[in-house]
Amino acid sequence: MSDDIPTITLAETENYVAWLSEEPDDEHVIHLELGAMTLHFFREEWLELVRLVQDAAKNVS
Repeated sequence: MSDDIPTITLAETENYVAWLSEEPDDEHVIHLELGAMTLHFFREEWLELVRLVQDAAKNVS
């Protein structure tokens, strides 16, 4: 059995990458690499963050 965890790149820019991993317990985790820092989110947390960023983007002039 392989120890490799399946991953999918969701989006990528020159400086950032978002990717998804399917953990051994069937939980999906979204990883957001921001330079030297990586943030890890469960699906519910990720969706909340996306809503936050979308709302914040509406208020940027």
